[in-house]
Amino acid sequence: MVADGMGAHAAGELASKMATDFVPHTYYKSPDESPVVAIKSAIEDANQRIHSRGQSNPDFRGMGTTCSVLLLLPQGAVVGHVGDSRVYRLRGNQLDQLTFDHSLVWEMRASGRARDGEVPSYIPKNIITRSLGPGEAVQVDLEGPFPLQIGDTFLLCSDGLSGLVEDEELGVILGALPLEEAAQSLVDLANLRGGPDNITVVLARVAGEELASGGGASGSVETSTEPVKRGVVNPYLWIALGVLAMLTLVMVVTLWLPIAAITGIATLLVAAFALMQWLGGSSTTGGLIDTAQLGRGPHQSFVCTAGTTLVGKLAKLSDQLRAAAAQEERLQVEMPRFDGLAAAAAQAATRHDYTSSVRGYCRAISFMMREMHKHRHKRNAGPTPKTVDP
Repeated sequence: MVADGMGAHAAGELASKMATDFVPHTYYKSPDESPVVAIKSAIEDANQRIHSRGQSNPDFRGMGTTCSVLLLLPQGAVVGHVGDSRVYRLRGNQLDQLTFDHSLVWEMRASGRARDGEVPSYIPKNIITRSLGPGEAVQVDLEGPFPLQIGDTFLLCSDGLSGLVEDEELGVILGALPLEEAAQSLVDLANLRGGPDNITVVLARVAGEELASGGGASGSVETSTEPVKRGVVNPYLWIALGVLAMLTLVMVVTLWLPIAAITGIATLLVAAFALMQWLGGSSTTGGLIDTAQLGRGPHQSFVCTAGTTLVGKLAKLSDQLRAAAAQEERLQVEMPRFDGLAAAAAQAATRHDYTSSVRGYCRAISFMMREMHKHRHKRNAGPTPKTVDP
C-alpha cells in the first residue's frame, strides 16, 4: 500500500498515516467477506475517519491522501485505488500501469477534451481530482483480478517517482536489479533529478507457485476449489429438533396420529431452519473473487528494453557525481569502488550488454549517494565531544 498525503505538512502526514493504519486493519477484520468487498469497504472507512478528523480540527481541515492498495491472491492481483499514486506490473519487458490517475490531466484525456500530448502546458499536472479525506464519501476504483505468473514484479509508488522517472526507465531498472537494489536506485534517480526526499516505492515479486495462476490475459482467472466452511447452527435448534423428533415417534407408536402430524410438521420446520443456518456459512477463502473483470486496466503499457539512451543518462549522472565528490572538501569516498562499478558498466555498454550496463551504473550511483549522505550526516552531527579526566 502507498498513501501520499496532501495539505499542510502535518495534515498530509496525518492523513497518510491514518490511511496506512486503518485500511489494513479494517481489511483484516473482514475475513468472511470477499477480498474485493473487504478492500473497498476498508478504503471507504478510512476516508470517513480522515474526513471526520479533518472536520474536527481547523488545522487539519481539507487534509487528504492518495491510496493505492495491491492484493496478491491465488486468483490474481486486485487493486484498490484513489488518487494519482500508481501501481505497475512488470512481466518480462512489458510494464503495465494498472491504475488510472485521478488527475486533471488524465480526466481531460478520458473525457475527450484533450489527446495524449495535447494537454495545454498551463494545466498543472499535479492537480488531483480524487483523494481520501476532503469529502465525506469517495469513489474507489477496483481493478483486476490480473492473473499472476512467477517473476511478475509489482511497483507501487507516489508521484514523486512517476513524475521524474519515465515509465520505460522504471521497467528497465526493475528488470535489471534485485528488488531492494531496484527500490534504492529508483529513489536515487528521482532525487538526482530534483525529487523530494519522501519519494515512496514499494516492490513485490511473485516467487512461488502458491500465487502464480499461470494466466496471461484477463478472463483466465481460476476459481477457488477449496472446501466450504459451513455456518454454525444454534445449539437450541438441535435440542428442539431432538425433542420434537422423539415426541413425534412416541405419538406414532401410541397412535395419537393427529398430534403426531403436528409434531412431525414442527420437526420438519426446525430441521429446515437448522439446515439454512448450516448452509449459510462462507467459503474458507472469504468468498474470493468473481471471475468478472473489474475496471479497465491496464491503462498504459510500455515495452521496456535497455538501450543506449538510458545507459547514456546514467553514465552522465555517474560523471556528475564523480565531479561533485571531487569538489566537496574532506569527502571521504571509496573512489576505487565507485570507479570500478562505473568502469564495469561502461565495458558492458561497449559489448552492447545494456542490461548489465544499467545494473552497473545504478549500483555505482547508489554507492556514491550512500557515501555522500553518510559524509554529510557526520559533518552535520559535528565533532564528537571529548572526555577530560578531572
